[in-house]
Formats: sequence, structure tokens, C-alpha cells
Amino acid sequence: MSRFRKWARQLKQQTLVVYFAARDPRTPWLARVLALGVAAYALSPLDLIPDFIPVLGYLDDLVIIPLGLMLVLRLIPAEVLAASRAKAERAASNPTSHIMAVAIVAVWAMALGMFGLWGWRALRS
Repeated sequence: MSRFRKWARQLKQQTLVVYFAARDPRTPWLARVLALGVAAYALSPLDLIPDFIPVLGYLDDLVIIPLGLMLVLRLIPAEVLAASRAKAERAASNPTSHIMAVAIVAVWAMALGMFGLWGWRALRS
């Protein structure tokens, strides 16, 4: 079990590295877009497949996030990656922000609401 926890901690750390690399102007645009997508998905409290669904709920986290991280890490230049790792180590020592968690949930809720409204209007017409 400790090996799994270590792997999960490393995954979280790599997600932060990718997030900081995406915000660096030296990062290519493709890597930046993919990095923001992977980081948003990994840090978001919402999943494509909810975690309460047996096996499949965690399968997306165990497959999508690591594969996305591996792809993005290959696309990021080495000097940007080193600077991002340093920023991620400093950020990991800071306490978590509950305000940011609420903001992320609010953005996802608005996006889902807008998508639902669009779908409802499309079905009515």
C-alpha cells in the first residue's frame, strides 16, 4: 500500500510540474494546451466516469492522467521542465486552497449548465 501512496504522490507532483510548465512562455503551444487539459482534469474534483462506479470509476484516473502526463512531459523543453519542478516543490509545501477548489467546482458547474442549456434549447427547436 505504501508503494501505491508513493506513486499517487509522484503523480500529484508531476501534475503540478505540468501545470507550471504550461504557464511558462517557453513551452510550445501544443504542449501548453495538452498540459492545461491534463492538469485541469487531474486537479478537478469531477471525473469523466464518477469514482463510485466500481472499477471503471478509478480506471480513467489510472489511465488518462498518467498517459497524458507522459505525453506532455516529452513535449516540454528540459530547461522549462527543471524550472517547473522547482516551482512545484515549493508549491507542494504550501497549504491547499479551499477557495480555489470552490472556484474549480463553480467553473465546471457553469460549463455543465451551459452545455445543458444548449442541449435543452437544441431539443426544443
